[in-house]
Amino acid sequence: MAKCERNDVGSLVLNRAAGGGSFRLFSSFSGATFRKKVFAFVRCGGSRNFREDEAPLPLAPEPAQERSEPRRKGSEKLSELLRNSCEGWSEEDGSAEETKRKIDAFEEVKRVVRDLQVGGGVRKSEAAVEVRRRAKEDLEARTTLAMLGAIPPLVGMLDSEDQEYQIAALYALLNLGIGNDENKAAIVKAGAIHKMLKLIESPNEPLNSAVSEAVVANFLGLSALDSNKPIVGSSGAVPFLVRALKNLDKKSSSQAMQDSLRALYNLSILPLNISVILETDLVSFLLSTLGDMEVSERILSILSNVVSTPEGRKAISTVPDAFPILIDVLNWNDSPGCQEKASYILMVMAHKSYGDRHAMIDGGIVSSLLELSLLGSTLAQNRASRILECLRVDKGKQISENYGGSIGSAGVSAPICGSSSSSVDPNLCSKGALEEEEDMMSEEKKAVKQLVQQSLQNNMRRIVKRANLPQDFVPSDHFKALTSSSTSKSLPF
Repeated sequence: MAKCERNDVGSLVLNRAAGGGSFRLFSSFSGATFRKKVFAFVRCGGSRNFREDEAPLPLAPEPAQERSEPRRKGSEKLSELLRNSCEGWSEEDGSAEETKRKIDAFEEVKRVVRDLQVGGGVRKSEAAVEVRRRAKEDLEARTTLAMLGAIPPLVGMLDSEDQEYQIAALYALLNLGIGNDENKAAIVKAGAIHKMLKLIESPNEPLNSAVSEAVVANFLGLSALDSNKPIVGSSGAVPFLVRALKNLDKKSSSQAMQDSLRALYNLSILPLNISVILETDLVSFLLSTLGDMEVSERILSILSNVVSTPEGRKAISTVPDAFPILIDVLNWNDSPGCQEKASYILMVMAHKSYGDRHAMIDGGIVSSLLELSLLGSTLAQNRASRILECLRVDKGKQISENYGGSIGSAGVSAPICGSSSSSVDPNLCSKGALEEEEDMMSEEKKAVKQLVQQSLQNNMRRIVKRANLPQDFVPSDHFKALTSSSTSKSLPF
């Protein structure tokens, strides 16, 4: 085999002849030497420099064309691997930073909980404030703090006589329970309800308004959980919430009063708590305060829960002017929610009690129901129709009783008098009863006709107002005649 020799060919000069287009190749060695060098160059691959004393290298078995393609594919895979590695390194760097940040935050939370458990004095109070801050808007922090054991030491802080401790612990517990049912249950299980009641019933010091408002807020949050409703209701919290709502000492803020009302609504959802609520004067107070649009709908919601029990219906019916107050709510056209709830209360009471139906009729409910059945929402219209149906059934029973009484008295009195002339003619009796029925029906027709006329006149006033006409505009006699002769079909509903 030939030896690969060192490439000392030297420089080759490619020169163009002056006259024609031919080329000359000049070399510093002879033609045989040149051919020998080229042959050795080709055999050794032409890419390396060899010494004359090196051993000959075997030729590669595959052609150069076949060998070049695998090298290209390998280089592509290597570049792709390097590129992915670089991207992975950057992602790992980002995830490492994120992991480090989470670890640091977790260690900080552990430190706060440790300060709550073993700290004292200002350090413990600051830890409670930190728990309140972290749990205010972070759902994950609430779960983490509870898992690390923040709730028991916070509940234990309620035994302190320092009001700053109490307020810090109360608001920390409040934020831990926001949107987290497990934490609400854990707070009640730790005995927070009785400790809160102990704070507000302490005979040693006058009740602090800040502590009272924090306790009310906690009762509102804890009563939202169904499993807590019987515990809170039977604990003695209802009288305290009623006192905070009535604000007899003039120390409760408007927010505390609204929280009390909402907490009482949560508790009234459970029928077992209705009897506890009725032990207070809450029902009469709620009926007497109807009129404020901001709280009236919430008040009616509580009464809607109270009316679901027989003792609740009895408590409402025994309140003086209860039915006139509720009937007046039916005319609140600006508050359809209040109309719907008031109609529900009256519908349940009319369905359950004959005496309540008579009290409603005496309170003038018929005209309000007729107007509500025309102008109210769909739900209010349906409820008004149900109440009218109950009242109509009572009126039919009363008429049938009058018929039977007249006919029966006539049949019994004839033989006693002993004269056929003294007996009452059954035809005359039935005729009188029919006339009485027509009179009663005519009264209803008159009420409907009057309502239609009032509705038409109200619509005309609205049209006049939209047209920017003078406020003292008086409809013409032609319009009055039109409204007096119109029927309900002409109403623009």
